[in-house]
Amino acid sequence: MPKKAPVTGKVLPPLDYLLAFEAAAKAQSFAQASKVLNISETAISRKVRLLEQHYDVPLFVRGHRSVSLTQQGAILLATVEKSLDLMRDVSRDMLAKHQANTVSISATNSVASLWLMPQLRKFNKSNGRIRISLVSSDSDAECLSDSMDLTILRGEGDWPGYEAQLLFGETVFPVCSPDYLKSNPKAAVLSALPELDLIEVTSSHAEWMTWHTWLGSNGISTSLMERAVAFNTYPLSIQAAVDGLGIALGWAHLVDPLLESGALVRPIQDISVRTQSGYFLLKSPTQKSFPERRIVEDWLLGLSAGRKRYA
Repeated sequence: MPKKAPVTGKVLPPLDYLLAFEAAAKAQSFAQASKVLNISETAISRKVRLLEQHYDVPLFVRGHRSVSLTQQGAILLATVEKSLDLMRDVSRDMLAKHQANTVSISATNSVASLWLMPQLRKFNKSNGRIRISLVSSDSDAECLSDSMDLTILRGEGDWPGYEAQLLFGETVFPVCSPDYLKSNPKAAVLSALPELDLIEVTSSHAEWMTWHTWLGSNGISTSLMERAVAFNTYPLSIQAAVDGLGIALGWAHLVDPLLESGALVRPIQDISVRTQSGYFLLKSPTQKSFPERRIVEDWLLGLSAGRKRYA
């Protein structure tokens, strides 16, 4: 039996050439193949031509509006189709296994960046096989997307169509950097707060607590508030406080990591305002449960059970 002549150079053509060839062969049209692969007809024609140059044989007979396979093209298609189908099956299996280990969580920007992110490293160390996909948005509608496995939102616990479990209540108090307090000792005096640099958040949520509301709840007039600086997101306002730009309203549990690290302090230790709202873990009862989601859910509820208690 004669030996085959050795082949020099690249034996296999690029994958995109084979995909273009397969699509064109099945559709018997470069125009239809371009729609299947969402690329231009010119690109299909070019890839097929380069594949023909690679094998140095014609693979199609070109007609006016259609194409048909040559004998060599039909032989190639039989092998390419089987090989690509096998690759597709393996890819689907691998992606399904990967996605089964992924738990998607949506949360407000403040919860995601200030509370959840600092906790993730500990979770990843003990649950390396579970991948958390975190999506943050201050739009409740976006957070409640059907593609999310779990959602954390602020409210009073009533979301039609969802099961809600309280993670932590809403307790609000002033926070600032140690340097700001040192330079502005009046920050420790409740009645003096309106005269200082108050950091405000301009939120689309009408129920979001402002300095006017917080001070009014403590019987302090806000007529002298002249030095407030505003940010459009809560994480920005907290970063401004860390940077010494003034005094922000700190939501308990969201600012706990910064208080524990010393980046922020409470200038007035014993005064806070507690609302009827809280942060809840939501899940849809119609969504199919899976082990990884239950592990993440139990972890979040465990964080809640071990949370610091505020008066």
